[in-house]
Amino acid sequence: MIRTVDSKAGWCGRGDKKRVFENHKPVVCYDKPPAAQVDRAEYDGKRSAALLGDVVQDFVVPKRSAMTWTMQQGDLCRITLVAGSQVGDMNFWNLDNPAERFYSGKTRQLHSSHLSTYDRLWSVLPYLRPMATVVADSIKYGIDADGAGVHDVIGTRCDDYTYKLITGEERWGSCHSYLTKAAKEAGLSERDVHDVWNIFMCTGFTKDTHQYFCKPSPARQGDYIEFIADMPLLVGLSTCPQGDVSTPVGQVVPEELCHPLGVQVFRAK
Repeated sequence: MIRTVDSKAGWCGRGDKKRVFENHKPVVCYDKPPAAQVDRAEYDGKRSAALLGDVVQDFVVPKRSAMTWTMQQGDLCRITLVAGSQVGDMNFWNLDNPAERFYSGKTRQLHSSHLSTYDRLWSVLPYLRPMATVVADSIKYGIDADGAGVHDVIGTRCDDYTYKLITGEERWGSCHSYLTKAAKEAGLSERDVHDVWNIFMCTGFTKDTHQYFCKPSPARQGDYIEFIADMPLLVGLSTCPQGDVSTPVGQVVPEELCHPLGVQVFRAK
């Protein structure tokens, strides 16, 4: 049997008419499941106990670099802008089983595209456990008129592979390469480096084309974010070579736009 096709029916896209779709109210897919909620008074108490305890680590991650550190369950980490505006890219691994690592996509689904106080950072499948809980955010940016927020779990991290794709040029010097170097020094490999939590970074999606965009970070010297470890952790932090991310990827970023980040770990007595 020979089947004939009407060329006017739009079988190859020609003559197609714009479809009209029924409008539906958006439905939140994961609407604050109980497991994603924390007892705020409990975590406020954990924060207070840690800050009144001992400072067990206190160091600075130099600009355009990355470092790792360990945390015990219950430790509090404060990351501070010690100089100028600067964004950071973070990785998290279970200290006892690095295969259990941060899952930015599921964290985004369970909480929001941008994290703040009392949101949690979740691990990959099949574990799906809270790795850390945010307990303080000095910026409290919210969502602005363009739909942008701060501390996102949207972006993946800048990397030299995409830089070459955009510019055609080879280079070494990105959050991915910095985190890879730090991960190797901690006994891991490039394959262990994963999608990040972008702290102090102001991002969103354009309303017309839904493209990922950045704004210069609103964070200023003295701003900080804190989280409490919900399991023993190996934590990685890179100081992004994009600085405050006011320069598009592929363009030269002035040295003066890049700054270090301070790290302190507090432990309750």
